[in-house]
Amino acid sequence: MKKTCIAFLFAGLIVASIPVTAQKATKKFIDPANMDLSVKPGDNFYLYANGNWIKNTPIPASKTRWGSFDKLAEESSQALKDLLEEAAANPGKNSLMKRVGDFYASAMDSAAIDRLGAQPIKPHLDAIEKLSSKMQLLDHINYLRSHAIAGTFYGIGVRQDAKDVTKYIINIGQGGTTLPDRDYYLKNDARNQKIRTEYSKYIVTLFKLCGWEEYKAMANAATILQLETAIANAQMSRVEMRDPVKLYNKFSVDGLSAKTPNLNWQHILAQLGYKTKQDSLVVSNPRFLVFIDSLLATTSLPELKIYLQWNVIRNAAPYLSKDFTDANFAYNQALSGQKEQTPRWQRMSNLIDGQLGELLGQLYVDKYFNQAAKDRMLELVNNLQVAFDHRIKNLDWMSAETKQRALAKLHAFTKKIGFPDKWKTYDGLVIKRDDFIGNIWRCNQWNYQDNINRVGKPIDKSEWGMTPPTVNAYYRANLNEIVFPAGILRFPFFDFEADDAINYGGIGAVIGHEMTHGFDDTGRQFDADGNLNDWWTKADAAEFKKRADAVVAQYNGYTVLDTLHVNGRLTLGENIADLGGLSIAYEAFKSTKQGKSDKKIDGFTPDQRFFLNWAQIWRNNILPDAAAQRILTDTHSPGVYRANGPLTNIDAFYKAFDLKESDKMYKAPDQRIRIW
Repeated sequence: MKKTCIAFLFAGLIVASIPVTAQKATKKFIDPANMDLSVKPGDNFYLYANGNWIKNTPIPASKTRWGSFDKLAEESSQALKDLLEEAAANPGKNSLMKRVGDFYASAMDSAAIDRLGAQPIKPHLDAIEKLSSKMQLLDHINYLRSHAIAGTFYGIGVRQDAKDVTKYIINIGQGGTTLPDRDYYLKNDARNQKIRTEYSKYIVTLFKLCGWEEYKAMANAATILQLETAIANAQMSRVEMRDPVKLYNKFSVDGLSAKTPNLNWQHILAQLGYKTKQDSLVVSNPRFLVFIDSLLATTSLPELKIYLQWNVIRNAAPYLSKDFTDANFAYNQALSGQKEQTPRWQRMSNLIDGQLGELLGQLYVDKYFNQAAKDRMLELVNNLQVAFDHRIKNLDWMSAETKQRALAKLHAFTKKIGFPDKWKTYDGLVIKRDDFIGNIWRCNQWNYQDNINRVGKPIDKSEWGMTPPTVNAYYRANLNEIVFPAGILRFPFFDFEADDAINYGGIGAVIGHEMTHGFDDTGRQFDADGNLNDWWTKADAAEFKKRADAVVAQYNGYTVLDTLHVNGRLTLGENIADLGGLSIAYEAFKSTKQGKSDKKIDGFTPDQRFFLNWAQIWRNNILPDAAAQRILTDTHSPGVYRANGPLTNIDAFYKAFDLKESDKMYKAPDQRIRIW
């Protein structure tokens, strides 16, 4: 999820979405044809479970990765496409279908979009060109942000106050760069130098498409890269931004303005549309804002205008004519290695799911959602909660005092399954069948207004952070909730026809993963009410850190490409959640009838099937450039290590596959990491 202001939402999987339908009874939930039985399970369980699939499954040309999640994402996109095409063809059928159908019709009219070229953004570029002072420029930045045309330098929005979750408060976070991570600007290895070169070419191409001569476009690119590099140098790293205490810096509005003399925040907030005068706000990186203030003072007006024009252009580029979208793809290709552009229908389906997700989501639920799946899912969630309760009570490293608080938090979880109880209606949002980029801007502005209008209102605990078709799940710390959209209730996560070993090794581990996020290195710092509040004894916190550091060391040791290693500190929360989730799911599974038996299915014991389904969830092939990009930007470890890493610490896995000391995955019992 793209966020500049931290909302402390922890997604445990990879975003994808699918329709919920029943599997055929003849389906092999563990198919030996996908396995590589020549690999010892104790040497590389991921390859043992998935090796033949990996060898025999190429990455489609329009993808950067292909695996279990991606296959489901493809099916989901097709389901959304069918819904959107029906809605576009029948705009008068009902109000839900009209707005999503008109949006899709406008998005798929590529001929009309191509005729416009850069025209939709020319008025904005011309208005910037006419600015004659820095004061005018600062006011125009606020205008563009309030109209959701472009955000510049920093991110700003309304979130729950992390230390008083009964109230909303304005949050300001770092921003101002285009490349996916600060390291792309700051590291001088060959790969990052190449990416910066391609990025410069991208800037030049887009400025030329907007009417600049090449020499001027090249000068613009040099200006933008210089400014963004300076901004990147002032940003916190992704690892630093995982610390919620470091990110909570509360200021009075006037107090923040005193630190940034070129940025009067009362004036800015009024221009951004905040209707009531604010007395305080939260800043994630105060040093960054001080730097931006100094940058505004030392950078010339012409350079700032170029930078602002660039932000308008780059935000619009994916939605303009083919020459813009081709340039946008070429730039992304340099980052990821993707060989062919994603089909337009798929890009537009995903766009509308993001923009009008709770209108399209209602159509999706009406057609695909199975209420029985929700009932079964709630049963599984409750079973996992019982297992987690038991595990907390039996921890040998935690004091009784902290255990009681942990249990209170566990039993305070809000559980959301399937789809929202209250749908957004997008009142007042106008969608036009012949105005594609206008529809995008109006959606952006509707969402912007919806966000800023929360100030002073009660907390909306009914809102969802994902749309119903999404195959994912999340934990949100400030609401202390675990959320499972409708789309996740499908194999390999869940299937009505499957035995418990499959469902507990799939969706059960997902449920446990999201529960554990409430107790990972970040989530554990929030209490049962969702407040950022230290509820640990010093001794217990120290012991937790010791065990978490062991997880960091384990994952730091994993190599991805040549000398590139997993960043164990960046991925720590997800790695703890994987280990905890799988452990909790296994304990819950052992309480079932199948979990207590040794009856084999297709030649595998119940325990073996449990662990095999866990491993096949993570199978994927990925392009090298995409893998390298994820090492910098993704808080999740690569699939092979998500599969194998937790298993090395789970005693039951050793027993299920008879691991020996000579096996490569073997860890001595006293070296196995146990947290939750």
